[in-house]
Order: sequence, then C-alpha cells, then structure tokens
Amino acid sequence: MNKTIRRAAVFTLLLVITLLVRATWVQFYDGRALADDKHNRRNAIEQYAHPLGDIIVAGDAITGSARTKGGDLAYKRTYTDGSLYAAVTGYSSQVYGATQLEGIYRSLLDGTDNQLKNPLDTLTDKRAAPGDVVTTIDPDVQKAAYEALGDKKGAAVAIDPETGRILAAVSTPSYDPGLLSTGNDSVWKKLTRSSGKPMTNRALRQPLPPGSTFKLVVAAAALEDGLYADVDTRTDSPNPYTLPGTTRVLANENASAPCENASIRVALQYSCNNVFARMAVALGQDKVRAMAERFGFDDETQDVPVRAYPSGYPKDMDPAQTALTGIGQFDVTATPLQMAMVSAAVANDGKLVSPHMVARTSDADGNVLKDYDGSTETRRIVSSATAGQLRSAMRTVVEDGTGTNARIDGATVGGKTGTAQHGENNSKTPYAWFTSYAKSDSNGKEVAVAVLVEQSDAARSEVSGNGLAAPVARAAMRAALED
Repeated sequence: MNKTIRRAAVFTLLLVITLLVRATWVQFYDGRALADDKHNRRNAIEQYAHPLGDIIVAGDAITGSARTKGGDLAYKRTYTDGSLYAAVTGYSSQVYGATQLEGIYRSLLDGTDNQLKNPLDTLTDKRAAPGDVVTTIDPDVQKAAYEALGDKKGAAVAIDPETGRILAAVSTPSYDPGLLSTGNDSVWKKLTRSSGKPMTNRALRQPLPPGSTFKLVVAAAALEDGLYADVDTRTDSPNPYTLPGTTRVLANENASAPCENASIRVALQYSCNNVFARMAVALGQDKVRAMAERFGFDDETQDVPVRAYPSGYPKDMDPAQTALTGIGQFDVTATPLQMAMVSAAVANDGKLVSPHMVARTSDADGNVLKDYDGSTETRRIVSSATAGQLRSAMRTVVEDGTGTNARIDGATVGGKTGTAQHGENNSKTPYAWFTSYAKSDSNGKEVAVAVLVEQSDAARSEVSGNGLAAPVARAAMRAALED
C-alpha cells in the first residue's frame, strides 16, 4: 500500500471514529437535553396525552382534565373555582408551562415521576398512572378570606399554629388558571400587562413594609434580651422622640395616646412609634435582626413547598435607620406568610412549626408517597414566658386598642395592626396590615392569620389596619374556628 492510500485510509478512519463519537454524544447527551427542552413539542404532546392527576382540597379535586376537540394535545387542564385557588394551584398550560403546585409536582401529576413506577415500568420507561397532591387548605377559610378581600388588592394567609398547616393562601386580584390551559395569547397578555398584577402571588411572593405589625418582633427581642421584665414594665421612651443624630421627630398616629414611657402592652395597644423606635435603638440592630431571623426573616429557602420570597431585615444601618426599623419601616419587608408565622409562633407558646400547604402526595391507588404532615420541623423562637406575655398584650390590642374590628364572640383573639408608609415621603396610599391569632372558647381550635391590603377604594384618611385588614382576618379566623 503506497503512502497516499495509507494516509487516505487513516484519515477516513478518523472521520468514521469522529462521526461515531458525535453520534454517541448526540444520542446519549444532546438527545436527553433536547428531549428535556421546554420548547420540545413532543414533551407537551406526551404530558397531555392522558388525564393529569389532581390537586385535592378537603377530599375534593379542584383540578381536572378535559378532552380537547382538535390538535395534537389530547387533554387540557381544568379548574374548579380557579380564581379562588389560583394562589395555591398556580396554572398548568400547554403553552406557558406550569407554576406553583402544578409546576412543583408536574412529574407526579403527569405520571412520569419514578415514585409511581414499578420495576417493569422503569425498564420500559412506561408512563404510570398519575398521582395526586393533597393540600392542607380549608375551603371554608379560603373562601372566607377571598370574599372578605373582595375587590381589594391584597392577600391573606391562615396557619394552624399547632401543626403548621396552611389553611388559606389568598391573593387578590386573582385570575382563572383555566383560561391559560390552551394558551390563549390575548388572555396571557391581558393578565401579564394588567396594572393589578393578578398573577403575582401576594400571599407568598411579594414582601412589602410590614409597618407596626413588626413591633411584635421588636417586643419579642426586648423581652428575650431582658431589656424589660414584662409587657407591663414602663419603658424609657420620650414623647416626642427625635431620631438619633437627626432633627426629625417621630410622631405617633394618635397624638393624645399615653405613649410617653409607655409599657409594651400600652405601646402595642396604641401602636406607639416612639416606644418601639427607641426600643430598637436600645437593643441595637444586631439583636433585632437576630430575633427577626429566628421568626424566618432573611430565609431564602422558605418552601411551603412553593418557594416564598424572603422577608428582609436590613444591615449596616445608622441609629436613625435602626429606629425606623423598630416600627417596620426603612428597608424592613415581609410577606403575609411571614407575619402569619410570627403570630403562629406566639400562639403556639413560642414554637414555630414549619408552615406547609401540602399534606401528602399519593399514587393513583391512594397510597401515600410522602407525608408532609408527619415530617414537619418545630423550632423554638421565644420562651414560653415571652410568648405568653405577647399573647396577653395582643389581646389588649383587640379588646381595647387599635384592633377592635377583629373581635369574635366565643373566642380569645389577639392581634396587631399596621399601617405602612408607601412611596417617597409616604406620598402613595399606605399599606394596611393585621396579624393575629384566635382560639375558640368552646372547641379549642386555634388559627393564626395575617392580612395585607395593598390598595382599596377607601379614602386615604380611612386606610388603617383595623379598618381594612382586621375585618378580613376576623372572617378567616371565624371560619377556621367553626366546628
């Protein structure tokens, strides 16, 4: 064999080897990536070739599947009371993908999850019968909060303090996820471009200044630190209070309230800004932040199982800024979920059970795949004594303070109002907050609720936590306490 033929043969052999390597790469690496690509139409065809599993509330499916009338996608997702439960389910769309519980449990609901397959199915890659997601949502509590919010822009979260079960997660304005099932482009544009942002989950994923509801966290820090012996000890709180290093005087909403040197109980009852601003400075930002983080602030891994946006407490502040954080302003932010967690820990004797809105997942035969109720984490946030002190002071707020609209006959109710500034120099309509707990006097049921009203048709002068948010919390609490 002459040199030219030999070189040609070697070159041809190298080309063949390169081709084989490339083919193998495409088959086993790129092929998997292409198969998993969200733009691969075959994935949608396969996913919607059969009915999906369901999301369950109180034993009833709030999702379903319906045959389509044409095209290559055999089924589409349907929803019962879609707008009511949108903040829980999210949506599952043939075009826009899936979000929240629909997205997190997508493989379970379409039957591709390996937990659903027997050994033969695994070998043949056969699709199993889809599984179901059983939620912790109480339909009565969900509906009560949703209807009480009405046309307001806001959110509500209700938690069982003893178990961590999320009984309600409501965000308004809402939307019907069924309208997105088949990919209606005009509906999608309307929803995504709406000034009301109906697809934003305000209950879990929109932290805003919590205003005076954050005073509970500051009070907890002061009691745990021993700054004050109890909620009835008089504080060193001049009124008016000038922010340290500035000439700015921090005013109280009620100029005639007995806020000078007021105890924690009286300061919560009348929502005295001077007391908690001064208290935050006395404690120092590190101690206030440490307490906030114990309650769950700054936690970037808060999964319920939907990933909640972290609530935040700022760092590296001067004393004046620290004072403002004491009243839930400056750069303090919180979600309704977070503020419900604060009240839940106080109600549960100082212990916080991890909040969750999925009780369990199951296969098509009802066999439990994972029990979330049985795997919750409980951590102590404050001592039993501190929790008892805070509950007592919160009851005063509702019985004879700024939160009287949350009273419920036949129940012990405690709460804290908040009216958070919005916009530069508070130029926009303030946010109205209310966080609370309630316990039935007859059956012992307990619930913790937090409500945010971001915007309503009320006049600016009428915007308050007691006027707008407390009635929503009362409706949710009443529904949760019923037999």
